[in-house]
Amino acid sequence: MNTTGREYAAYEPSPIDIVEDIAEARSWDVDRLGDDQIAMAAEGAWRTYSLSLAWFDPSETLRMVCTFEIAPPEDRLAELYKVIEAVNDRLWDGGFNLWRDQGLMAFRYGLPLHGGAGATPEQVDAMLKGAVENCECYFPAFYLVAYEGATAEEAMAAALLEAAGSA
Repeated sequence: MNTTGREYAAYEPSPIDIVEDIAEARSWDVDRLGDDQIAMAAEGAWRTYSLSLAWFDPSETLRMVCTFEIAPPEDRLAELYKVIEAVNDRLWDGGFNLWRDQGLMAFRYGLPLHGGAGATPEQVDAMLKGAVENCECYFPAFYLVAYEGATAEEAMAAALLEAAGSA
């Protein structure tokens, strides 16, 4: 299903063009940083997520980073790393990293388009949707560990229970 409403049959759009069309169709704030890079903000239930996507020509990969602020106290870092590992073990596409120096949690994903393959609107839409959904699903687990003193196991149980109950 083409979520942008635009037909691309007449030309091969860049992956960044497709990202821009989808973000605008969702009424996200979009900032086109160049031919190969775009940034946007997506409002979620827990946070506003910052998404940055870049086309990296040498590896023919559309790279995405979706971030939100989190700056846990030093004494919560070991447990936060445990919950990040537990979350990443559940994910097939992408993964989370804590960028401590920036005070950000980052969900990263790359869409390989090797051999000159073009991105489809459906692929890009799934990539963007998956990033926001993963951040929404696991934000509570990260927050509970970072600020409420929960263990990784308690936080995962709470996040998975909430995800199952809100579908």
